[in-house]
Amino acid sequence: MSSYLEEGMITPQSGMVSYSSYLKVNELLSLQKPLSSPVEHDEMLFIIIHQAYELWFKQILHELNLAENDLQKGNAFAALKTLKRITTIQNILTQQVSILETMTPNDFNLFRSRLNPASGFQSHQFRVLEFRMGLKDRVYLKFFQTMPDGKLAMEKALAAPCFYDHLVGFLARKGYNIPAEILSRDVTEEWKPSQEIEDVFTTIYQNHAAHYEAYTLLEALCDLDQQFTLWRYRHVAMVERMIGSRIGTGGSSGVKYLASTLQKRFFPEIWSLRGRLGSEIPYGK
Repeated sequence: MSSYLEEGMITPQSGMVSYSSYLKVNELLSLQKPLSSPVEHDEMLFIIIHQAYELWFKQILHELNLAENDLQKGNAFAALKTLKRITTIQNILTQQVSILETMTPNDFNLFRSRLNPASGFQSHQFRVLEFRMGLKDRVYLKFFQTMPDGKLAMEKALAAPCFYDHLVGFLARKGYNIPAEILSRDVTEEWKPSQEIEDVFTTIYQNHAAHYEAYTLLEALCDLDQQFTLWRYRHVAMVERMIGSRIGTGGSSGVKYLASTLQKRFFPEIWSLRGRLGSEIPYGK
């Protein structure tokens, strides 16, 4: 039988960096600890999917740091490149829901009771992501009293400027008329929709050829926001498919609570301005 190994391929020796040692494969594969006994087959899938979500959240937060730095330096092209990566990751988040949907409600119910009171509601990285996008709500901190590392990460995100602050700062430095009170706002508070910001964005959209850099950046953020909404929707539909109207394991109303989050928008003015576009163009033109 012929070998497909090539001459010169290196056989790792003790002390060398290997695929396994670099990626900590042994440690990674030891992190899946089902609670059911005997182990229910689909609990492994449930754990791996959610661990993968947390890894992708970590990567998104890592990319946000770079995008914010790019905007601070005035480099919109680099920021766009990074935002494209984030929206691509978001597609993966949504696609992963389809894998969970291969699990039947009966299969899930075989181990669901053992999860109480654990819930995806308690993902501190997802809360940090929402805070970083301007959806700051200190009420969530009370759910992390027994998770000091997660609570600290959330508190840091609450105290820091959100991505929207970096965006309007970038636009102000480019000469756009951003009100001083917005540039000096209390960054620990949730971003409040602004008519003045919507006016600036509308001007950009009404003549996007003259404001192409800013327009392209805003559209990239619209893509990002839309992808999160699509992921939320798929998540809601999947949960309803699994548990119907039952209470969530963390004590929430389950599907009803999740459905209420579909109204969240990271960049509300980018959405609201659309109702103003084309209002003076005759129908059919």
